[in-house]
Amino acid sequence: CDVYRPAAIKQLEVLGKQIQVPVFSMGADVNPVTIAKEAVAHAIKHGNDPVILDTAGRLHIDEQLMDELANIKAEVNPTEILLVVDAMTGQDAVNVAKSFNDQLNITGVILSKLDGDTRGGAALSVKQVTGKPIKYASVGEKLSDLEQFHPDRMASRILGMGDVLTLIDKAQETIDEKKAQELEEKIRKQQFDLDDFLEQFKQIRKMGSFSQILGMLPGIDKKMLESVDTEENEKKMLHIEAIIQSMTQEERRKPSIIGASRKVRISKGSGTRVQDVNQLLKQFEQMQKMMKQLSGGRQAKMLKRLRKRK
Repeated sequence: CDVYRPAAIKQLEVLGKQIQVPVFSMGADVNPVTIAKEAVAHAIKHGNDPVILDTAGRLHIDEQLMDELANIKAEVNPTEILLVVDAMTGQDAVNVAKSFNDQLNITGVILSKLDGDTRGGAALSVKQVTGKPIKYASVGEKLSDLEQFHPDRMASRILGMGDVLTLIDKAQETIDEKKAQELEEKIRKQQFDLDDFLEQFKQIRKMGSFSQILGMLPGIDKKMLESVDTEENEKKMLHIEAIIQSMTQEERRKPSIIGASRKVRISKGSGTRVQDVNQLLKQFEQMQKMMKQLSGGRQAKMLKRLRKRK
């Protein structure tokens, strides 16, 4: 129902195709109230449920566009009216939420750009002023970055206690259980190689950016997060992937065979320095020692018990 912003309809159609959800449109020359009415009729006819009406962004002081929303509400009688507010606008987000709620009686709020506001204090004010729940929050630009909102977890973030539960949820969503069991087996048999090392990096990167993961850890406050060069750390992770991918299969299985000439070849192939290759190999060697300790005695029994609990 956004007939005002150039290419808004096309953008939504492209998005719908990506997630395999049909998008109903009537072009930009039709009244949004008519589009909403026809969309619901189309959905009933074709068995589409639920129906999401995407209306244009607007200011609460624009009386004509606010009347348009009121007319859409009267015409289709929606089950939910969700207001999307920008978490980075602070107090302005609260004012907008109050005004929209007064005029439309919204049923919930979606907070966008929460990744840009580490503490998310606006969330408390929006809930307090409107009395309506915050149902979802976006923490990035990817489709997977729209998450259900958990008040207790946001409270932990505001108090600087991290958000470990969301971190665990992300880990459960991204980490392949079968691969995790295979990794455990390799650790116990001391067969952990650079391919496994690379796989672990890929699993971690699926969970989000370095700054997002850091922000969920207890004790990481906003000032501390700002002091960490997250962009540099992201680059380092990419460099590690490039270095390992520039190795032969034999080199990944037996890093001990990587001598001076091989290091030069690997550094050139990955666009990094020989020092970077040396650093990675040293880190891997330290990890192997740690894995060796985990594979023996009491630690092995602990891993076995943990797997049984799963």
